[in-house]
Amino acid sequence: MKKITFLVLLCTTSLTFVFANTFYVAVDGSDDNAGTKSKPFATVQKAQTVVQPGDTVYIRGGLYAMTEAQVAQTKRGYACVTYLDKSGVAGKYIHYINYPGEVPVFNYTAVKPAGLRVAAFYVTGSYIHLKGFEVTGVQVTISTHTQSECFENHGSNNIYERLSMHDGMAIGFYLLAGSDNLILNCDAYRNWDYFSENGRGGNTDGFGCHPAPGGKNNIFRGCRSWFNSDDGFDLINSSEATTFDHCWAFYNGFNKDFVSEGDGNGFKSGGYGLKKLGNEIPNPVPRNTIMFCLAVRNKANGFYSNHHVGGSNWYNNSAYRNGCNFNMLNRLRDTIQDVPGFDHVLYNNLGFKGGKEVQQLDAAKCTTANNYFDLKLDASESDFMSLDESLLTAPRKPDGSLPDIDFMQLKPGSRFIDKGKDIGFTFKGKAPDLGAFEWSQ
Repeated sequence: MKKITFLVLLCTTSLTFVFANTFYVAVDGSDDNAGTKSKPFATVQKAQTVVQPGDTVYIRGGLYAMTEAQVAQTKRGYACVTYLDKSGVAGKYIHYINYPGEVPVFNYTAVKPAGLRVAAFYVTGSYIHLKGFEVTGVQVTISTHTQSECFENHGSNNIYERLSMHDGMAIGFYLLAGSDNLILNCDAYRNWDYFSENGRGGNTDGFGCHPAPGGKNNIFRGCRSWFNSDDGFDLINSSEATTFDHCWAFYNGFNKDFVSEGDGNGFKSGGYGLKKLGNEIPNPVPRNTIMFCLAVRNKANGFYSNHHVGGSNWYNNSAYRNGCNFNMLNRLRDTIQDVPGFDHVLYNNLGFKGGKEVQQLDAAKCTTANNYFDLKLDASESDFMSLDESLLTAPRKPDGSLPDIDFMQLKPGSRFIDKGKDIGFTFKGKAPDLGAFEWSQ
């Protein structure tokens, strides 16, 4: 009996080590507290000092007025306000999430460090999950070429979920390194740098993904980007391929009053500026995938290849009222000469009422099938359930996914129903429909 009792005690003691801990952060907390629910920490930075893989930090609702005194580290010319360098492990993420039913809002209008860019959350750790809070008011204080960010990622296997980045001067989400990151159901909107350079916010994108070599398999899913002064989603100078899946970009290139500002593309897929053949251009050139995405009334282009030196995959996208709905402009690798797009794969795309519909596409050098321009079918308002743009900012569903709206949903009897090519995605009816939305039969 003694041996059995000892084994039971040993097993029970061992099990205590697998239980995760829970900590709390609150507006009225103190970093001198223990981080419990009744005595919460004041900052996420303090919480990071105590967490281990598998732990959860609950962030209570309210307004967190961030200050320069809270800058955790200065790195690469950035004032990193919250610096997350502690990693979880596979199967045991470190979670920083909103307390259920509450909305934490981090405001950075008072963080104006002279001569430094600002990163509200600078993440170098991996296996981190951030969820359910807002970042607003991030500043730019350098008058020359510069930028700030709400989130900057350098880690891998991170999840950024249900984050809202708005009403500041900074890029919403910015990835420079790391692989297998998922940016899920996030919103970036009304961000405009009116201070640096010419004040037109030419670097302020909603989402930027520019991974260094090895930064594979980064996915943006269910994200929205609107009224950002430059682009909605930007992949310039990327060394690895990225996927945009079921994302929406609208009104980019304008401020909230529809005054023209930066470039104004919905989805900018790649490109390497004026760089010639050499180490600056990766080999092979990344082949990005943009699928089931929606681009509406972006100043320049809805879907844009941006002088890329190779092709991308464009599947089941919908475009409406963009300066140009689909612009596939490419560039030659050796001579940096712009040429009509080559090596693209375009299936099942749909556009309507663009200033121009399709530009810079060398169809003979691409794989195109069952797009509205291949079928020579012009859309009309009667093809859609609704073209009410106010629906685009409807509240998300309780699980954080995109709202179910009638905008650009096909009406029964539309010529674009069952006109697509089966490329392996789920569909209803005899064949896939054109565009981002499958008709509900």
